[in-house]
Amino acid sequence: MFLCINNEIWYLAYNPRDEPMEPSKKPLNVLIKQLNSYIGITLKNNIEYRGIMIHCDNYMNIILDSAEEYNDDKLIANYGKVLVRGSNILYITLAFPQKKEQ
Repeated sequence: MFLCINNEIWYLAYNPRDEPMEPSKKPLNVLIKQLNSYIGITLKNNIEYRGIMIHCDNYMNIILDSAEEYNDDKLIANYGKVLVRGSNILYITLAFPQKKEQ
């Protein structure tokens, strides 16, 4: 739901473009192309998970392998595989720079 501050925002929120999105530009298709890539997922509670995405479904439920939990860019915990529920995701960072092993 959008909060409209002026008529310009109202127009952008409720008048979509006349042209439909290309199939390759749809968010789910872009996400699926990133399978087996290192990504970052930020949840609505500002906790971030980083890892290799090995599965994504139509609800954007994502399974990460070698997952790490971060809060304020500080490593909190290391996990093996993690399932992140799509409804909890705020945003996803693709092509996330992977931490270098020392």
